Amino acid sequence: MAKQGGMGDHFYVASNALGGDVGSLTNVHGGPNLQDVTDITQSAFSRIGLLRDGGLTGAIWFNPTRAHLALRTLPTSDQIATYGVGQAVGNPAVSCVAKQINYDGTRGQDGSLTFAVEWQASAGTGLEWGFQATAGIRTDTTATNGASIDRTATYASTAFGLSAYLHVFAFTGTSVTIKIQDSADNSSFADVAGAAFTLVTGATSERITIGTTATVRRYLRVITTGTFSNVQFVVNIVPYEVAQT
Repeated sequence: MAKQGGMGDHFYVASNALGGDVGSLTNVHGGPNLQDVTDITQSAFSRIGLLRDGGLTGAIWFNPTRAHLALRTLPTSDQIATYGVGQAVGNPAVSCVAKQINYDGTRGQDGSLTFAVEWQASAGTGLEWGFQATAGIRTDTTATNGASIDRTATYASTAFGLSAYLHVFAFTGTSVTIKIQDSADNSSFADVAGAAFTLVTGATSERITIGTTATVRRYLRVITTGTFSNVQFVVNIVPYEVAQT
């Protein structure tokens, strides 16, 4: 894959699409904390991994009709934040269950007004990189089988389960089920056991995870079923390629 820049990216928090108000993401970090366990017999540092961590920091333009409404209350509940690189099925995306810890504004001498906002991992899962299962915000007006993600032949099948993140921005109807299917050949798909989000009846967000020994095949897609006329949503799928601890 050729090198690329950050053009056409997007950013979501809970049931809010905020990409149009984000000037930049100044920090996206994750991974385990480290403990120095170097002893006197060693000539270089020795470290072990500790708890997972992660977070995102964004420079937000002031928009009183969108970003400001979503961020001004500093919600105390967990929020799902997702950053997508470009807007295509299979492109990288990163998600985190996090707390919004600030909403710090700066008014420049030139009259500019921006806010620095940080989200810190809060649910013990840290930051997770995965694949966009929707090309930006997907709109379904009836039951739909989405386009598939090809995880490449390197990962024809893995046995470590997956997690997935959902943002629903708008919904009209009775209810919709959004779930993940997999396939070995990109033709015959079947539901991934346990990989269905909670029945959707309105704007919402959710993280799900399935057993860390569950088999996940090469191709993945998101489908919708139910009684509805409009659902607008984003899904990030994180297939685990190594055993989770």
